[in-house]
Amino acid sequence: MTPAIIISTLVGYVALLFFVAWRSSRNSDSRSFFTGGRSTHRVVAAIAMVGAAMSGVTYISVPGTVAADNFSYLQTCLGFVVGYAVIAYLLIPLYYRLGVVSLYEYLDQRFGITAHRTGAWLFFISKIASASLRAFVVCVVLQGLLYDKFDIPFVVNAGVMMTLVWLYTRRGGVKSVVWVEMLKTILMVISVALCIIFVIKALDTDIGGAIRQIADSDYSQILHTDNPLDRRYFWKQFVAGIFLVVAMTGLDQDMMQTILSCRTQRDAQRSMISSIAIQVVVITLFLMLGALLYIYIGSRGLCVERGDDLFGFVATECGLPIVAGVLFLLGLVASTYSSAGSALTALTTSFTIDILKRRDSDKVITTRKRVHISIAAAMTLIIVIFNQWSGASAITLIFTMVSYTYGPLLGLFCVGLFTRRRPQGWSIPLLSLAAPAMSYAIAKNSATWFGGYQFSYEILIVNAFIMFCGLLLLSKRDTNAER
Repeated sequence: MTPAIIISTLVGYVALLFFVAWRSSRNSDSRSFFTGGRSTHRVVAAIAMVGAAMSGVTYISVPGTVAADNFSYLQTCLGFVVGYAVIAYLLIPLYYRLGVVSLYEYLDQRFGITAHRTGAWLFFISKIASASLRAFVVCVVLQGLLYDKFDIPFVVNAGVMMTLVWLYTRRGGVKSVVWVEMLKTILMVISVALCIIFVIKALDTDIGGAIRQIADSDYSQILHTDNPLDRRYFWKQFVAGIFLVVAMTGLDQDMMQTILSCRTQRDAQRSMISSIAIQVVVITLFLMLGALLYIYIGSRGLCVERGDDLFGFVATECGLPIVAGVLFLLGLVASTYSSAGSALTALTTSFTIDILKRRDSDKVITTRKRVHISIAAAMTLIIVIFNQWSGASAITLIFTMVSYTYGPLLGLFCVGLFTRRRPQGWSIPLLSLAAPAMSYAIAKNSATWFGGYQFSYEILIVNAFIMFCGLLLLSKRDTNAER
């Protein structure tokens, strides 16, 4: 791909992005910035939620995981289905009943200000790191495709991205995020579907033949039920998927702000269930694409060192029509800008309401604007820092990261929802540090301590369990507690 084509694609998408943001942000105020005005149609929310759950990391990493993990990611997705049902019928009714703007206001009502701020900080640290990592992955791709050709340093790359994200979210907030997420979902699905078609044609076969090639390959194995010690073992992946999605979606302000912008609780529930059905189909398409990409480069005697490089390498450098490269770039940029914008809005909401306690203040607009630009600057800095260090598959790294940072949050919510205990205020931040540290020690030494057992994403469950038990031990009965 030539720089002119890349720049034209980027400019065209950014123009569309700002048009959508402008249309959706008309007559916006602070209420619509934080909640979308509670006016989003359930169909729009369902489609947008698919995009919210899938970032540029999904776009790059999921196809690349096929070589090492086959289709085992679908085992985790089955857990996601159960987790989404838990969110729809347990957490969404709670959030609508309490009328929260930030999810962590529930912790204030149930346990007090210390729990509220601890929960908000847990979310803030996890989200700003994971969102910056997602943006970093795409910045690396753009650096190689475009910026390096003009000797432009990486810091400019990161700065341009986050400046554009800040600009399109600064007025509309959640209203803009919802519509941009829907645009992202549409572009991502079109991009993946058309790239599958291009690869099938390059393999000189048809859809039926491509499916047979995938089925006959080693890539198509879904269920791993033979070895409980394997990190891909079905029950480990399935149960971890349930807890991951409850923590990463149901307890995440970024993910839930789209669904909670629906008019009613029933609309939100229907959107949530519809969304996971669509997500399973889309993730299956990503995995099929990954298998076909590996089959294609194998037929040409090529290989890639890192799975994250697979999609971009084949789309731009392996003889596919140039439109395949354009579609790859368009889907990647669309997924990244919307994910970064959604995260920036959620972080701004949580920091303003939960940490600075500015929900009803006359100064909320000024405070929100200052927080918004400060977080955008902080994310830029973190992206640059990530550029100094890279390693495993980004999607694996993100899931591992949230297993440690969301575990205490999950344990805290479980105490609130399923018991009538009230932990000592000082114990909540202390255990929020101790539980991840203990979980890390267990995961690090599990092969020695437990006969070769290796923890995967299910370390989240251990983390949450330690937090839950610790809070119960350092608590007293609260007869007035409303669960």
